[in-house]
Amino acid sequence: MIFVTLGTQDKPFPRLLEKIEKQIKKGNIKEDVIVQAGYTKYESKYMKILGMIPMEEYHKYMEKCDLLITHGGVGSIFDALKLGKRIIGCPRLKKYGEHLNDHQIQLIDSFCEKGYLLAYNEDDDLSEILKKVKKMKPIKYKPNNQKMLDIITNFIENN
Repeated sequence: MIFVTLGTQDKPFPRLLEKIEKQIKKGNIKEDVIVQAGYTKYESKYMKILGMIPMEEYHKYMEKCDLLITHGGVGSIFDALKLGKRIIGCPRLKKYGEHLNDHQIQLIDSFCEKGYLLAYNEDDDLSEILKKVKKMKPIKYKPNNQKMLDIITNFIENN
């Protein structure tokens, strides 16, 4: 099962769902697709579209999925990393009114550089990314808590 999360941003993000639906129609996605759409209104006979869902239900889908396709939300990415899921991240873009700025590009690029996920940007071929992600072995996320503690300690000691 593929779980798609669009987060709780109050701006629509149908662009990602249109691309996923095309891949289903082409036969590149054969698994069931469950979508946590948030505020995005989208109808599909190929995907199960849910609006806002309770956290318990969200976690149930997250645990069950083989692949997470998500917007650039840190919460969704961390949840999937903790569970050892394969992830494709697609940033919401300001130019389409999907977000207030383009910070999700940098966020997804950062996770991608470390090998935690595959990035899907607007000019990429989603069918190629879907092929690559099937071969991807998820990397266990290692938080760098010591670095954060050092920054806080340094701040306290010097102020």
